Amino acid sequence: MPKKAFVALVTCFNEDETINYEATRAQVRRQVEAGNNIMCAGTNGDFSALTFEEKVRLTEEVADEVAGRVQIIVNAGMPATFETLKLAREFDRIGVDGIAVITPFFIACTQDGLIRHFSTVADAVQTPVYLYDIPARTQNHIEPETARRLAAHGNIAGIKDSGGAKDTLEAYLAVAKDMDGFDVYSGPDHLVLWALENGAAGCISGLGNAMPHVLAGILNAFNAGDIGEAERQQAIFAAFRTDLYALGFAPAMVKRALYLQDASVGASRQPALLPDLDQDARIAAILRRYDLL
Repeated sequence: MPKKAFVALVTCFNEDETINYEATRAQVRRQVEAGNNIMCAGTNGDFSALTFEEKVRLTEEVADEVAGRVQIIVNAGMPATFETLKLAREFDRIGVDGIAVITPFFIACTQDGLIRHFSTVADAVQTPVYLYDIPARTQNHIEPETARRLAAHGNIAGIKDSGGAKDTLEAYLAVAKDMDGFDVYSGPDHLVLWALENGAAGCISGLGNAMPHVLAGILNAFNAGDIGEAERQQAIFAAFRTDLYALGFAPAMVKRALYLQDASVGASRQPALLPDLDQDARIAAILRRYDLL
């Protein structure tokens, strides 16, 4: 099967911090035209700053804009299983290709608690569920053996690994190798090609918001068997990541880099970092270096 790239789509905001759905739709079109699939309401989509009702409408708007042209995964994860389940049922009703469930945050979970959390959601919906591990943000980590146990559930289809540790990614890939129907999607942008070469089904990238064609270029070249070109595109992607992320919190830097390319995306909701003119100038210099501005 061809490998797939998903972009963890930003959510666009107006100056009064309401969601700008039309601008968000424009970002969907930009990614679809580049050849990327969509993940919405994830970390780069400011999901923790959105209300329940906004997440539902956002998913409806994205699904309507995509109109079946690419695949959509939407994140339903919240600290409590109760609200996660309510969101997952709404996304199931709307009709998406996958429901991601980020590990609960603020609430410290045992591995048994994580198994119960994910299994409860997967039991309740028809849409395939994807585990979403990002321990640096949630302080809860899906151990590889826990992923193996969850992979045996008939409606848990894979995992997004945003931990950034190659050994953990390798352990998840070993689970995928042993368990049919369980796919691994890599989150770290510097490991896209490495993950593809080692059995990942694809990647889910935040950086692709600002550099969609290079992300698509890695996947297209790999799927075509042109590893030299895939390596060239990955080198560009990794260098851009290094330069941009050196300036601050990665999702904030991605959003600001995109803002400087298209101001309609807006800023993020408070208490996210306010725009900084000096930082904007440094981001703009990076964008010009990569012919993005």
